[in-house]
Amino acid sequence: MGTASTMALVSEALGMMLPGGGAIPAVDADRLRHAEATGAEAVRLAREGGPRPSEIMTKAAFLNAIRVLQAVGGSTNGVVHLAAVAGRLGLAIDLDEVDRLGRETPVLVDLKPAGQHYMEDLQKAGGLATVLREIAPALELEARTVDGRTLGEAIAAAPAPFPQQVVRPASNPIHSGGGIRVLHGNLAPNGALIKQAAASSTLLVHTGRAVVFDSLRDLAEQIDDPDLEVAAEDVLVLRNAGPKGAPGMPEAGYIPIPKKLAAQGVKDMVRISDARMSGTAFGTIVLHISPEAAVGGPLALVETGDAIALDVAAGRIDLLVDAPTLEARRAAWRAPPPHPGSDRGYLKLYLDEVLQAEDGCDFDFLRRRPRATSEG
Repeated sequence: MGTASTMALVSEALGMMLPGGGAIPAVDADRLRHAEATGAEAVRLAREGGPRPSEIMTKAAFLNAIRVLQAVGGSTNGVVHLAAVAGRLGLAIDLDEVDRLGRETPVLVDLKPAGQHYMEDLQKAGGLATVLREIAPALELEARTVDGRTLGEAIAAAPAPFPQQVVRPASNPIHSGGGIRVLHGNLAPNGALIKQAAASSTLLVHTGRAVVFDSLRDLAEQIDDPDLEVAAEDVLVLRNAGPKGAPGMPEAGYIPIPKKLAAQGVKDMVRISDARMSGTAFGTIVLHISPEAAVGGPLALVETGDAIALDVAAGRIDLLVDAPTLEARRAAWRAPPPHPGSDRGYLKLYLDEVLQAEDGCDFDFLRRRPRATSEG
């Protein structure tokens, strides 16, 4: 499921979209009808003075949005976007909480790349309401929605369920462990993500030799080189592709299979980076490693030939290098040279203020500080 489709469903779960709109295809007449209804609702809210977005997007609403993100097998980008929105409200998206909700919430939607169907098939299956009905016991049903009803009331008012093949019952999920797993370890002290529902089961526990690419340019120059020393068991490492390093954290985490291995029929490898990835991609790909390499995160210390261990079940991504060696590398490490033009203007503002992936890659000065009282 791509990021745009993911965020449409997440927005509906968050209460900020009129119920029933998240899965409507762009070319469907219902999209226009939903847009007209949205405009009318916006005018009503303006005239009546609320509820305001901050009164809808409470902590409870974000918990619902994260559960839906996990249940639909949504894009890892959804975690970044939710963290950014929450930060503007003075709330925090804790990666450990994302992980816990994922372990509690199976993937139910049989959509590519985790399944077989497409987004329009979800709409034909009843849209997000079909998913919400399945996970309702775990939802915060008293959370408000933009039309004034609670989420529980919106689910109750949705059309009755009917037989379909797209949304599985909770007793027969696509993946029992949630779509997204949060990883920690000495390579990702502040966290990393893997879309485990779209990964190769044979690679979820894997130790391999690192093959390091220092930048997007380095990757482009080497990945198809027939002389590149790489094997299917290796771990491809891309660094300096994060919020500050690239800059802009591009969707470069879907590192191509080296041409020489693809010609041999290799379809997947463990790949890790501080970049992002499209929600439509398939593979055993660790993303959003934080802190990123450009600010001195442990990813900056990896060298080709090092052993890297991935254990998704244990939630770990580790560099198997002894502490004295890492300390020596740390002492020798130097930050990448400044980006051209970064001494002034918007690029300087961006580099000075942009946060890491776990904080949504937002500007620090745009975030509200945590509220004195929690909302539930």
